[in-house]
Amino acid sequence: MKPFEKELLHQFDGLYNFRDIGGVKTLNGRKMKTGVLFRSDELSRLSHQDLEKISQLNIKSICDLRTPREQKSKPSRIRVEQGIKIINISIHDKSQEFTRLEFFKFLVSKSSTIDFEKIMRDLYYNMAFVSHGQINKVITLLSEQNNVPALIHCTGGKDRTGFISAVIQLLVGVPYQTVLNDYLLSNDLIAPRMKKVEKFIRWMSLFQVSPDRIKPMLEVRHEYLDDIYNEIKRKYGSIENYLCQACHVEQNRLQNLKYLLLE
Repeated sequence: MKPFEKELLHQFDGLYNFRDIGGVKTLNGRKMKTGVLFRSDELSRLSHQDLEKISQLNIKSICDLRTPREQKSKPSRIRVEQGIKIINISIHDKSQEFTRLEFFKFLVSKSSTIDFEKIMRDLYYNMAFVSHGQINKVITLLSEQNNVPALIHCTGGKDRTGFISAVIQLLVGVPYQTVLNDYLLSNDLIAPRMKKVEKFIRWMSLFQVSPDRIKPMLEVRHEYLDDIYNEIKRKYGSIENYLCQACHVEQNRLQNLKYLLLE
């Protein structure tokens, strides 16, 4: 782990994947501010000490990328009464949308044919090329000064949150390799939790699904991000063009966001 990454990690009792996405240099020698934009996994397991740490970070808004079913299954411990705006901008993730009974039936009936890697690639394609309205809402939200510091999270904090974080870092000029390294850091942070998920999925499949077959769903992979980044560049030339042309984010919103995030 790089020194700046250690500095930007915040230790919580109930979170695995919480960190500051700032502190990195851009291609033109500027730097993303720290203390403005954070990312994490879901917030249902926060301890009293965790809630105090969140308060100390002066977070003004939380962008929850989970679906209504995910939110109901694991309610956030952050309450509106704490003075933090909670904005739900749901990005669909098929892997998170099953009830336990539905997941059991799915795994048992299709255990020999499930392609977990395809599920993940479809998720990333959907995020990049179907969820334009949601991306517009996230960027617009973060471009308003009274909404930052802000926290973005989904369930594991690795895919939907990882994609949105990467888009924002690329927008402000962070080199792709740096963005990729930060994206892949999730694998180190969530490994303990994912081992538990792996055991759960194997048990739910009556041990018909091997750990190797489950693995694509339990980690982030450089090819997941590479593929959509290259496709965005091919179609739009740059992340900024993509946000303007595909997601219809107003140019002044992008400029505001850059102003808020760059030193």
